[in-house]
Amino acid sequence: MREVSFIKQNKEKWLSFEQAIFNNDFKDPDELASQYIHLINDLAYAQTYYPKSKVILYLNQLAAKAFQKIYKTKRENTNRFVEFWKTEVPLICYQYRKFIYIAFIIFVTFTFIGVISAANDGEFVRSILGDNYVNMSLENIEAGDPVAVYKSGSNWGSFIGITINNLRVGIIAFILGVFGGVGTLYIMFKNCIMLGSFQYFFYEKGVFWESVRGIWIHGSMEIFAIVIECAAGLILGASILFPGTHSRYTSFKHGAKIGVKILISTFPFTFFAGFLEGFVTRYSNIMPHFLSVGIILITLGIISYYYLIYPFKVQKEVTSLPLLKPSFA
Repeated sequence: MREVSFIKQNKEKWLSFEQAIFNNDFKDPDELASQYIHLINDLAYAQTYYPKSKVILYLNQLAAKAFQKIYKTKRENTNRFVEFWKTEVPLICYQYRKFIYIAFIIFVTFTFIGVISAANDGEFVRSILGDNYVNMSLENIEAGDPVAVYKSGSNWGSFIGITINNLRVGIIAFILGVFGGVGTLYIMFKNCIMLGSFQYFFYEKGVFWESVRGIWIHGSMEIFAIVIECAAGLILGASILFPGTHSRYTSFKHGAKIGVKILISTFPFTFFAGFLEGFVTRYSNIMPHFLSVGIILITLGIISYYYLIYPFKVQKEVTSLPLLKPSFA
């Protein structure tokens, strides 16, 4: 069968199934399972006979959405809390991976702007970080401890205060996505400019390595999580600007639901980053180099794997499941 005929023959069925999944119209789990199997058969057919077709991407995404619906409908003795992070969030991240990639591209771009601005304007860092903070950092550098600011306050006080602040930033970055994503971009711009100029400041003063060892012990997870939260805000904004075949209100509700799930998924990483900043970063200047570097690489590796690699693994498992009919109680 020619690809055009294949699409024409099944288009209405796919669109109907998509609408049912999107609007949560399925009442019979067995009906959903049956439709899911048909969909995967179509996907397998397309992969075999039209390997370069864009319809494969569409069917793959639709299958993932259907799997999430099936997963939610199952009455199994599983831990819903664990399965949320184990299956549901990775599938969402796979479906919306382009937004995550875009968020990282924007993050790198804005941070680079901060570095270039600080390098070409001697007063730029002060205008961004403030005179008090810069003067305090200069005093710490002269005292031989560039990141001494992380030693102030108690362990628990720092942990709680920092964690609450980071959660606040992430939540605001997501909520401001309601303005078509512009508010989220503003939060990214402000924080990335600060990060870029901040790091260049230490580079200019010849203590870049010392700052990296201190800042990124907690910063790997903290900043990565904020980027993911901004991606959730961009998804929210896109749901309003580009509703597709759905009403703008329906699209917004779906985008908000997806965005909230991604936002919530970052909270454990934010808590752990706050713990590191409150209890570990303060000892960065006395711990062995291999230990500080090891913590940075391990924390960065864990969160990178979860959001950038693990979703592909879960998606691959999902597309291999349809050959076995899902069992419902």
